[in-house]
Formats: sequence, C-alpha cells, structure tokens
Amino acid sequence: MEISALLKEMTAIPALAGHETKMARYLRQALAPYADEISVDKAGNLIAKVNGADPRAPKIMIFAHMDQLGFLVRRIESDGFVRLERLGGIPEKVLPGTPVWVEAEDGAVYPGVIGNKAHHATPAEEKYVVTPYSQLYVDMGAQSDRQLYDLGIDIGSPVVYQPQFQPLFNGRLAATSIDDRGGCAILVKLAELAAGQRPDATLYLVGSVQEEFNLRGACLAAAAILPDFAISLDLMIAGDTPDLKGRSDLKLGGGPILGLYSFHGRGTLNGTIPHPGLVRLIKQVAERERLPLQRSAALGILTDSSYVQLVGTGIPAMDLGFAARYTHTPVEICDPRDIEALAALVWAAVGSVRADFQLTRE
Repeated sequence: MEISALLKEMTAIPALAGHETKMARYLRQALAPYADEISVDKAGNLIAKVNGADPRAPKIMIFAHMDQLGFLVRRIESDGFVRLERLGGIPEKVLPGTPVWVEAEDGAVYPGVIGNKAHHATPAEEKYVVTPYSQLYVDMGAQSDRQLYDLGIDIGSPVVYQPQFQPLFNGRLAATSIDDRGGCAILVKLAELAAGQRPDATLYLVGSVQEEFNLRGACLAAAAILPDFAISLDLMIAGDTPDLKGRSDLKLGGGPILGLYSFHGRGTLNGTIPHPGLVRLIKQVAERERLPLQRSAALGILTDSSYVQLVGTGIPAMDLGFAARYTHTPVEICDPRDIEALAALVWAAVGSVRADFQLTRE
C-alpha cells in the first residue's frame, strides 16, 4: 500500500496516549502478513519481529509511536458541557472552535466542538488573549451530564482532535496526527520490503505507546528486545514557513532528515546525540543510493530515542525523520514523498548491516 493510502487510514484512528488499542489493532493487521512473530507487551507496545537471513547479524529495533496528544475529560457539568485536562504538548492558541472526538468506554466516538465565545460578545480586551485550556469546554450538544454518562463518557474519557485528511497542491497532505502516523506507515513499508527480500539483520518493528506522555513505551520495548542498535522514526519541524524561516533549513520535499542533536530543555532534561557509527552508516547509504539527506540540530525537541539509548548498558540510537509543518495542531502538513524516501533510506541501511557490522567508539 502506498504511503498516502496508509496515512489516510491511520490518521482516522483515535489513539490518545495510554489509549492506543485501536491503532495497535490496525498495525497488527497490517504487519501480520509479513512478520514472523507479533506480540503486544504489558505496556501496549506492538512488536513485530522479522527474522534475518543471518542469525549472526545484529538485531535492529526500528520504532515509531502509535499514540497522539489530546485531552482527558476532567469533569462534566450538569448542563452537559465537558471540561478538559491536557495530555501532551497542546498549543492552546489553536483550540477554540476545534472539532474533537470524545471516546466512550465501549470505544464509540462522539463529536463535539471546543467552545469559543461568540465574537460579537467578546470585549476588546479579550480578543487578542489566548484562553487557557482549563477555561475551555467541549460542546457535544448534550443537555445534561446524565446524557453523557449513559453513553459511557465520564471523567478520564479520551478526547482527540477530530481526524482530517486533505490532499493539497504538489502532492502534499494536511492531516491529523501525522505525528507519528508517518513513522508507523514506514514500519509497514519496511515489513513489506523485508518479506520480499530478507535482510541479514533481524528486525524488530515497534509501534510504541505513550510517547506524548513522557516517552514511556519505547524504552520498555527496548529493555525486552535489547537490540544492537535502534532507530527512531518521527517527524521533525519544517523551517520553510514564513514564521519559522531562519530557524532551520528543513523543508517539505527535501527528503529524509538525519537527527544530529536534540535537547528538550523544558522540564525534561534529555535528548539524543546519535552514535557516530550510525551517522556514518546513514550518510554512506544516502550517498550510495543517491538519496537527499537533510540534517537537523535543534533545541526543544525530544523523541523516544532519548530514553531508549539509556536501556541496559546503553543502546546506540539515532533519530531519522521527515519534515512536517504545524506540529501538534489539529492539522499537520507533510510531503508523503519525504516519507517514502525515508522508508527507502532505512531499508537500504538495514540491507547494509552484516554480521561483521560493529559500533565502537575506538
């Protein structure tokens, strides 16, 4: 299946951090024809193993997170309006008027809209003020709290942006939760390719959980797998819009991105400096395959690799990504050709890893 088709299906699936079951079911079904083993661990990570042709070759963990950011129901008022608690890095300035889905206990989803005070009734001093999420509410059309309770909607129910998927000019896509359904789509492409031609290395393709909630899932999967090295697949912030020009040179249509430095620096003092042997591998493969390769070094960014690298006695890890605009908003924009090229790059790198592949710092 083409990347765009995979994205269309994946971005329609609600999977708030801690509530990834629907996405895990989809990914299991997509990977089942190609994997030798599939399991879901206690945390909810989906792990698909593709046996390599050479048992002496390294074990490689390639992972992308299945979850998305959003909200939880904090309380339901007697008149049926729903108050929210934030889960993940939600940009509050885009929330008023945003359509959302609220998920009931049985998995059914119900639509709503984050309320916004009518413009004609907004005093001048409020018109240019960002309303904190704690003051916002969801209007589901309900007339009482009992109406929602009877549907299985209660405190703790997941709330996500209403899925959207819209093709744009020049082959680009606007969709919800491209972060990180783009990475999940690459996992499926890698499994398809491996089924046709087994690499020497054994692959562990992991759909991880709770990345948007303090990066919890992937490190647990890594602790069970103990791979020889690990590759994180996630988006990276495009710098090609008018408001971000000069921040970086990353752009849509520029091809895969090699992460050379990341550091969050806001509450979570962690980040990733990739193993130099993995950097060499990716650069050599990109040159050999004549694939474009963008480079990223950025503050304010964090991926699962930052914790995977600390598992056991240390796991060499790196970030590879694709550019995306408007991250963490209800609609993000990407170029599917960048994701296709990233899949090709990872596949070529995997195919280059033989039994004698070594990662040393000597």
